[in-house]
Amino acid sequence: MEAEKEKIKLTLDVSSCKPLREIVFETIRNAIINGDLKPGQRLMEVQLAEQLGVSRTPVRESIRKLELEGLVKMVPRKGAYVTPMSIDDLRDMMEIRRALEALSAELAAKNATEEDVKKLEESNRGFEESALKNDEEGIINYDIAFHEAIYRATGNERLIQMINSLREQMQRVRVEYVHHIEDKTPLIGQHQKIIDNIANHRCSEASEAAGAHIQITEKDMVAVLE
Repeated sequence: MEAEKEKIKLTLDVSSCKPLREIVFETIRNAIINGDLKPGQRLMEVQLAEQLGVSRTPVRESIRKLELEGLVKMVPRKGAYVTPMSIDDLRDMMEIRRALEALSAELAAKNATEEDVKKLEESNRGFEESALKNDEEGIINYDIAFHEAIYRATGNERLIQMINSLREQMQRVRVEYVHHIEDKTPLIGQHQKIIDNIANHRCSEASEAAGAHIQITEKDMVAVLE
């Protein structure tokens, strides 16, 4: 498998006060979520341990935990591999995300302050400028910031926790999706209707615009995975 030949580049956050096993787990998990470790790539304990400068024990424990999360698959007599995401997995998650994003936009339209709207506009400006420059990292980071601004404007901490959990799982697809879009300019303008409705406190319209946005994104992501 070609993915096995890729050199793994991982570094531990030595400034963290967390136990070593947690740091190792989060490092490998983030590498999978952010696409540094690719779907189908083999996870070799010795290689990972050497790269991170630790023993094989915390690496082995991390791989087992990642298997429970569904991010890693153990193949008998072959080892551990990063689990590919199927079309069905994506559709299931996007179905949930569409409902949560619609609710978030509705609540944001109800509760958003002028400062909340300003943050939406600023993050969207960065998103669109990144799309013009074909800056993939900027597109991803500003898109995350845009949606986080909506979540914060809801004032509903429980909803934010639910969405953040789903968002982490979606990050792998987000990276692949942005990477495979050659022309990023069609991304420009996708957020504007959501912003306008939130700014004018039009709850049902904001909900509808957010749901429609996620539906379009789902269609494009499915095309990338296929």
